[in-house]
Amino acid sequence: MFRRTLVAAAAACALLAGSGLAQAQIRIATAGPMTGQYAAFGVQMKAGAEQAVADINAAGGVLGQQLVLEIGDDACDPRQAVSVANNLVSRRVQFVAGHFCSGSSIPASKVYAEEGVLQISPASTNPRYTDEGSWNTFRVCGRDDQQGLVAANYILSNLRGKRVAILHDNSAYGKGLADEVKKVMNAGGMQETLYQAYVAGERDYSALVSRLQQANIEVVYFGGYHTETGLIVRQMRERGLQALAIGADALVTNEYWQITGPAGEGTLMTFSSDPRKRPAAADVVAKFRARNIDPEGYVLYTYAAIQIWAEAAKRAGTTDPRRVAETLKAQGPWQSVLGPISFDRKGDVTQPDYVFYVWRGGSYSEM
Repeated sequence: MFRRTLVAAAAACALLAGSGLAQAQIRIATAGPMTGQYAAFGVQMKAGAEQAVADINAAGGVLGQQLVLEIGDDACDPRQAVSVANNLVSRRVQFVAGHFCSGSSIPASKVYAEEGVLQISPASTNPRYTDEGSWNTFRVCGRDDQQGLVAANYILSNLRGKRVAILHDNSAYGKGLADEVKKVMNAGGMQETLYQAYVAGERDYSALVSRLQQANIEVVYFGGYHTETGLIVRQMRERGLQALAIGADALVTNEYWQITGPAGEGTLMTFSSDPRKRPAAADVVAKFRARNIDPEGYVLYTYAAIQIWAEAAKRAGTTDPRRVAETLKAQGPWQSVLGPISFDRKGDVTQPDYVFYVWRGGSYSEM
């Protein structure tokens, strides 16, 4: 009887091994707007995460274990982000490359901190994310106070004396950017003509455009996402308002041009220097393009978040989130598709590199 039990147990183990279920696995996740009006960025994040996991697993995984990727959809809604965070915790995820919107990352990070999950956002730029963060909050992008400084200094240097409107969508991301631009402009001796919030998700912004026209606005700074910015710019042009449009990193998707068409010509935006052109990304970019994927926007940022986490876990000799977090801050720079990255004690990158881009003929390029 005992021998039959051993034989049965051995057979069961062999079956599990053959099916792959016995192989040790590490669960990680990416979370962002996989649905909703900002889903273009969720598509970017998912593509970057899937490629990173495939490449890491093909190279032997992390500490001899294969990665399993979970996908969380928060639709850029703060309440849904908390629900997603709790769900990922229940799935025993150790690390999250996300979220996208700052308004999602900030509340989700509280759940992750309490439950012992490390978070590296590819895209959340609001300073509160790390300023109010805990041991677990990191990002591989810059901050609004850094990006807003670049935009405001451009306005001060090149557009002084123009009638400027600063618009925002009341989101943590959009308002945070708008407030930073306003603060730096005002400190530089330039006062905006109009500071105005708009309602995200609307289709008709004719009343706002009329107000811009009545104020004879010559420059419009947008603190918000590509969907609303695109609609407002298109409606501005339809009404004959030719004010220069300036946005930020939320315009780094081809969907912006799909919304504006030729009306988007000449739109300026701030974003980090194009990672697709960096030597460190050449091999990975080639893999994406072989799959007919343009690794624009936050594709490579999500890839880098996972790439850096994996290397930190290897150096730490464990995937324990707290020990990996300590290693991320204590060591570096971390080599990635974005180039070398180091983190300060808050989890912010030490050398952000925001530059200006311009939209022309349906694509964007550095100025």
